Amino acid sequence: MPEPESPEEPGGYDPVGPRAGEAMSPTGQGGAMDLALQEAESVEGVAKESGPAEPVGAAGPQEKARSLGSDAWHQLRRNPVFIVSALLILFLVVISIWPQLIASGDPLQCDLSKSQQGSAPGHPFGYDTQGCDVYTRTVYGARASITVGVCATVGAALLGSVLGGLAGFFGGWGDSLLSRVADIFFGIPVVLGGLVFLSVVTSTTVWPVVGFIVLLGWPQLARIARGSVITAKQNDYVQAARALGAGNGRMLLRHVAPNAVAPVIVVATIALGTYIALEATLSFLGVGLRPPTVSWGIDISNAATQIRNAPHMLLWPAGALSLTVLAFIMLGDAVRDALDPKLR
Repeated sequence: MPEPESPEEPGGYDPVGPRAGEAMSPTGQGGAMDLALQEAESVEGVAKESGPAEPVGAAGPQEKARSLGSDAWHQLRRNPVFIVSALLILFLVVISIWPQLIASGDPLQCDLSKSQQGSAPGHPFGYDTQGCDVYTRTVYGARASITVGVCATVGAALLGSVLGGLAGFFGGWGDSLLSRVADIFFGIPVVLGGLVFLSVVTSTTVWPVVGFIVLLGWPQLARIARGSVITAKQNDYVQAARALGAGNGRMLLRHVAPNAVAPVIVVATIALGTYIALEATLSFLGVGLRPPTVSWGIDISNAATQIRNAPHMLLWPAGALSLTVLAFIMLGDAVRDALDPKLR
């Protein structure tokens, strides 16, 4: 009986051990196992030639992880609502700073002989009761409204964020006191409070109106900031920083505040349009901005009694006010969608 060939001899076959460098040896019978092994060897050779494979879902060599701010900006640039509202707000800001770019006349120069006249060459919006150019007053009225809205929003956001953030981070009796004080301010009707507060002010500048709006606007932003800080300080990275010995100031400024500021930005952006409408309402009632300050609310108040005889006096300042408020509300909605991952 012939001796079986040893594994060392050419053509020998070891049914148990694989050849050197192999995880499994071929059967030598051309079956499915041999075909699978040959295909695996060919795939392995291609993989070696092409280099190591990157893990699935890994970022490319040129792509970096985006932060919350960069990711929000990436979303905003592709949102047509944000683009339209931002361009409109940019235009309003530019004409509020340099109204001479599109209006060469004087908003306080009037001619009673042209009272309530309609559109004329060089005066497309007509004239008001005093004979003033409605177009020029509409352009110059953006300055007061934008100034009041921006300054009141910045003041209310800073005051509310600081007070609400500290109360939410430290808690205790300070948090309880802030909540009760905020409840008192929430119980004050805004228009009625403006009638009482601004009726005793004799200044014709925008700052009394700004101060009143900040006084009644900070509790809303303080409550938003407080809730956001309470949520952020419970995250694992804050607890890890505390375990590593980080102080309260470092945790609040480096870890909690950057991750709690997004809701405040959203609410403040939407509130800016509301504050502009509030200023126009108070000016319409005669307790907000006063002449000689040029304001959309003042022009709407003067035109209300002449709406049947000269509707153009009311149409243009009211349209500019509505468009401005709508632009800021649309901007706030776009910012909210970009900063809130749940809405994507």
